[in-house]
Amino acid sequence: MAVAEETPLAGFQKKYLRGRAHGLKPVVMVGQKGASPALFASIETALTDHELIKIRFVDHKDHAAKEQIIAAIADRTGARIAGTIGHTAVFFRPHPDPDKRRIDLPRKNPA
Repeated sequence: MAVAEETPLAGFQKKYLRGRAHGLKPVVMVGQKGASPALFASIETALTDHELIKIRFVDHKDHAAKEQIIAAIADRTGARIAGTIGHTAVFFRPHPDPDKRRIDLPRKNPA
């Protein structure tokens, strides 16, 4: 189901992804039901289609509750968190097929 990426995102990679996500609209909204199976199905579809998505938290104003849901999303989908701001989180997961990947993460040049 999820593509496991073992290496965490470096700071410069998160910054790059947040910059790419700046103009994006949230494609998934987390409402009253929270982390439901339908939510995870929507996120799986969105990540496969777009690789980089924004998720908006509509009814979760408590920071701790949002952090729990964000961690659950990352764990169940294999996506990596590029950042959060306010009630919006940015997730990245490369497409499982290398030929269909749209986003190439920058890499540090060895000195």
